[in-house]
Amino acid sequence: MVTMTQFSSDTAEFFNQNGYLIKPGLVSGQRLAALQQAAKEMVKKGEPPAEYEADVHYEGAPQSRDAEGGQTIRRFLQVFDRAKEFKQFGQSEQVSAVLKELMQDDVYLVRSHHNSLMSKEPKYSSQTNWHRDIRYWNYDCENLISVWLALGHETKDNGALLLIPGTHRVEFERQNFDEALFFRKDLPENQALIDAAVMAELNPGDVLFFHCRTLHAASNNKTDQTKVSLVFTYRPAGTLPLPGTRSASHPDEKI
Repeated sequence: MVTMTQFSSDTAEFFNQNGYLIKPGLVSGQRLAALQQAAKEMVKKGEPPAEYEADVHYEGAPQSRDAEGGQTIRRFLQVFDRAKEFKQFGQSEQVSAVLKELMQDDVYLVRSHHNSLMSKEPKYSSQTNWHRDIRYWNYDCENLISVWLALGHETKDNGALLLIPGTHRVEFERQNFDEALFFRKDLPENQALIDAAVMAELNPGDVLFFHCRTLHAASNNKTDQTKVSLVFTYRPAGTLPLPGTRSASHPDEKI
């Protein structure tokens, strides 16, 4: 498996070709420490709104919230409005400058999707199969970008993201996906692409930008430490959510 640090660049050209890029150490010093502390407090309190591992029924997740490990939180929701540190990062010049370069448009932070603190727990975290985020979003154009801030080390052992370069540019047939719109691993043509995946091994403060059509996946956390990541999604001004859908359920924030 090739790691992203071996197969990445911080240029818009690389992003357009591969559907992701990494900005090493984009967040550091006191700002990173403040974000880490805010995340630690949120995980410790365990307050809703949140999505639980038992809710998604992915491989390795508890069967229900009443089962052993059923109260394990997978991600805390609507975090833009829950901690000033998260809001400051989401609106930061470091993030907006990269996004404006990639989108060539004014940028809006999406409140209806992601907008979350991902908490991958050691014992009851699940495996996320290959998918595109856009599969459950509803916009008039599929050109959104997610921003993933590593608040700790992200490695193979604790479930670092895997991505398949260039898949944001591929038009797949419906048969390439299962009923839940996960990319099928049983098809030889799919497996050939999966074999070309790269791993986003990140250090604290590294930021991963990836296209909403880029296929990605993640394994469970096999360590004894919680992995925490802050994730926001953004759209260009010219891309709008479809009225009446979940994507239009919260007002977006211009940054």
